[in-house]
Amino acid sequence: MGDVRATAQVAARIADDLARHGERPALRSATGTLTYAALDRRVATARDQLAALGEAQLVRLRPAPTIEFVVAWLAALTGGHATLLTHDDGLARAYGASVEHAGGHWLTTGSSAPRLHPDLRLLLSTSGSTGSPKLVRLSADNLDANAAAIASYLGLTGDDVALTTLPLDYCYGLSVLHSHLLAGAAVVLDDRSVTDPALWERARTEGVTSFAGVPYTFDLLGTAGWPELPTLRQVTQAGARLAPDRVRALAGQGAREGWELVVMYGQTEATARMAYLPPELAATHPATVGVAVPGGAFRLEPVEGAGDGVGELVYSGPNVMMGYAETPADLALGSGPDELRTGDLARVTSEGLVEIVGRRSRFAKLFGQRIDLDRVQTLLGLGGYDAACAESVDGRQLVVAVPGRPDAAHLADVAAAAADGTGLPAHAIRVVGVADLPRLPNGKLDQQALARLESGPTPVVDSPEASIARLYARILGHPHVTADQSFVNLGGDSLSYVELSLRLESRLGRLPADWPDRTVAELAARLAPGSPRRNPVWARVDTTIALRALAIVLIVGSHTNLWVLLGGAHVLLAVAGVNFARFHLTDEAPRERVRRVARAAARVAVPSVLWIGAVALTRGEPGWRTVFLLNDLLGSRDWSEPAWYYWFIEVVLLLTVGAGLLTAVPRVMAFERSHRFPLALGLAVVALVPRYAAVLASYDGDVIHSTLFVAWLFLAGWAAAVARGPRDRTLVTAVLLAGCWGFTGDTARDLLIIAGVVVLVWVRTVPWPRLLVGPTGVLASASLYVYLTHWQVYPWFETRWPLGGLLASLAVGVLAWQVVNRAPAWVPSLRLRPSHYAPVQPTDEEVR
Repeated sequence: MGDVRATAQVAARIADDLARHGERPALRSATGTLTYAALDRRVATARDQLAALGEAQLVRLRPAPTIEFVVAWLAALTGGHATLLTHDDGLARAYGASVEHAGGHWLTTGSSAPRLHPDLRLLLSTSGSTGSPKLVRLSADNLDANAAAIASYLGLTGDDVALTTLPLDYCYGLSVLHSHLLAGAAVVLDDRSVTDPALWERARTEGVTSFAGVPYTFDLLGTAGWPELPTLRQVTQAGARLAPDRVRALAGQGAREGWELVVMYGQTEATARMAYLPPELAATHPATVGVAVPGGAFRLEPVEGAGDGVGELVYSGPNVMMGYAETPADLALGSGPDELRTGDLARVTSEGLVEIVGRRSRFAKLFGQRIDLDRVQTLLGLGGYDAACAESVDGRQLVVAVPGRPDAAHLADVAAAAADGTGLPAHAIRVVGVADLPRLPNGKLDQQALARLESGPTPVVDSPEASIARLYARILGHPHVTADQSFVNLGGDSLSYVELSLRLESRLGRLPADWPDRTVAELAARLAPGSPRRNPVWARVDTTIALRALAIVLIVGSHTNLWVLLGGAHVLLAVAGVNFARFHLTDEAPRERVRRVARAAARVAVPSVLWIGAVALTRGEPGWRTVFLLNDLLGSRDWSEPAWYYWFIEVVLLLTVGAGLLTAVPRVMAFERSHRFPLALGLAVVALVPRYAAVLASYDGDVIHSTLFVAWLFLAGWAAAVARGPRDRTLVTAVLLAGCWGFTGDTARDLLIIAGVVVLVWVRTVPWPRLLVGPTGVLASASLYVYLTHWQVYPWFETRWPLGGLLASLAVGVLAWQVVNRAPAWVPSLRLRPSHYAPVQPTDEEVR
């Protein structure tokens, strides 16, 4: 191991430990025990194999509580490489990981390692971040200092045996491994839940002396029963604030049972831990996090309006990170400032103990997400809701205070808006009506008073709510729908929107324009006595539904030569833009947005490819580019019949997926959330450039069927959906008129497109004969299948009976839609339900 000692200090220490502790057990897994000597040999072999691939690699490892992972990690660390610990394939590709480890072997990825700083050893996701490429850069010295400090203040010895109760890509969990290896102790590797009795049976067999937990760990143990561990001497806690009464209770329990509770405080940016509360003080000072770890120090930075003795907690020590990485180029940077501004507001007690009292940056950690409270308040304000936000005292809920003693319906609206704006589940949001918002003497909001507000009784779900919930469940294919969920957060899309909106209208009367964002409870309230009743003759139908039904009839009728009224497909492009904004731009994490768009695209692409492929197999045409909807994407534009038949599907898919990926980029997503209309309108204006460039350049290709030249219609539809007020709608109309006039070269066709898009921009709902609501909804819902199948139906009637061709095409399309729609009921294994935003697993809630 002498070659390893030339690397940074932690590598040298680990190398010495592996050799020095000899036959002492190091790792215990389900497959057996590995001594330090055996671990030494395996690490050396793995390190040599990795060295053969070149120096200074960026190694990607998938963390797991296994011997294989630990060997690979130690080999990369002691070999002088940088390691990215992540399960996220996209993150590994984004940073250009050059080597991976799988099946006991090192594998090259085909990428050259980015330029790496020689001190860089570990890359971890920032604590609580979601959907962000930001990483914490840690050096060997950071890891060494942190492991040594922990081993010192915990008094770890070679007789200790730790149990892995936390993920190893979480800095807290990884520090357990490091500190125990540094002390020559043993680590039991196991991935079972703390609620699994088998985990604790094994812990008893192995003689476990310590385990680590986050607050939810202790909640689970309180429910499942505290384990009986005769050898237990120490329990450590970090990850989030543990309520003082819980700290006091656990400290008392430990005193009775013979083990110590060590409460700690840390952040990934400080490698793992910055403070610890000596166990003898846990019962008497449970609200504090204690003192700085050995080698570290705290100071308070004054913060205006924070109160006497309160300031931002600033930490310094050798375990402070090298800095953040947001791009691969950042991996070559050296160390940044040697201080860490924690963002926490704190005071120091007379005993010299640090007490955290709030957050300067106004971020809350809830269900694994970092929630910007100020942004939530801004979003609520934009929605017309006056409210103030805080994290609850127990750190488990978002508290939203609404002034003016609002009624229950208004509070439900605020709760729905807060859920949409944060992606949090309903039970994680506490909406409280107050006479006035609590304020400090200087006029600022009293954050601590907000955090202590208690909500009133939970309303009882009555039969109207249950009825509407069942309707949602049936149409969306969702097993459990509750009163606090909405169409949007249940994963609804444009296909399910048609049927559900019409059925709701038939029950409730005229629907509010924002009904997809309203909760089931809010909609059910419209059934209460005194609510407006439906008109027996006329209904109000969403304009997009009416346009979809009319457009598909015009398209098929024109193809059968029953009439010549072209332009319906281009109107539908604008409708697709409206639906994209409605259903795919919900305020969620980038990954969830991509999944939502992918699901919607699959619902169009899969039946299209299957149908066109079947046609190609039986008739020998169209070609494979058309079958796989690649004519436009590959630039091989053969618009002779029948290759051009499916241009509309290609264009809609490309635009939907492209817009979805664009808006899933974190910075674009952030801009879109705060500048929804300017972004959409700006993109539409930019998309007009190729449309006019083709005219100026006398382009003789097929302009009106190409994504590049028709994207402005889709984007203008997007802008129309997010327009607020006459000024915005006027601007969208101007863009559409500029694009439509003279676009197709056929004045009648241009005018039809103009009429359709102007109605789309200015009219949200249209009056419709109630008798026609059902057929209209069926046609709108089945429009994709009518479009797909009519090419093979109407030619049988085209010359002799055009009306028959229209009717037959509509009937076959509706039949195909019904078959696809009902297939999941006939074959349970085909049942695909739209995903909803359920909370992440409990451990991640506290760990991330």
